[in-house]
Amino acid sequence: MAEGLRERKKRETRQRISDIATGLFLEHGFVTVTMADVAEAADVSVNTVYNYFPAKEDLFFDRSEGVVDRLSRWVRARDPGESAARAVLRELRAELEAVSPRMGLIEGYDRFMRCIDEAPPLRSRLWRIQQEVQENLEAALREETRATAGDPLPGLIAGQICWVHGTLFVSIGREMARGRNPGEVSREMLGLLDDIEGLLSEQVLNYAVRGVE
Repeated sequence: MAEGLRERKKRETRQRISDIATGLFLEHGFVTVTMADVAEAADVSVNTVYNYFPAKEDLFFDRSEGVVDRLSRWVRARDPGESAARAVLRELRAELEAVSPRMGLIEGYDRFMRCIDEAPPLRSRLWRIQQEVQENLEAALREETRATAGDPLPGLIAGQICWVHGTLFVSIGREMARGRNPGEVSREMLGLLDDIEGLLSEQVLNYAVRGVE
């Protein structure tokens, strides 16, 4: 269905508020900037900002929805004959090879991470997002394998896959914080991902293999 004019204007307004808020947060710090500051800079009312973003943390992590279900989406879309872990490894390699901004491989990422480090509310929200990523992945694995409620394996495998994902992001963040070139960091992270894969057990690597029709 084509997007209507009203929906498009709402989407554009939301995006404009988000972009302006991000610029303010990175320049002045998350704690310092208020919702009223964002509203003034975006030339909208404070109520309008709250209508789109119930909390200031929502403004900062406005794209978190795509992150929260990313691993579970990759697992659900895995190829025939491919396991859950190998599907995630394949997707991560593709993101690294593309020097994707979604992996933090973008100039200015160090400012983004510094903003989080300096704001306890953002650190708390980031922790919650990471928990949701693992919960969604475990749910996907349970559904895909038809695991019983008492089966611990989906949770254990989800934890291992999230460890891979988290380790990669921490390493990228550390290197980007040093002001390094995204392309150089990407090449190094591809090597790191190979090392990480070598540490995974066969049970993890071969869990939830999709049947070949």
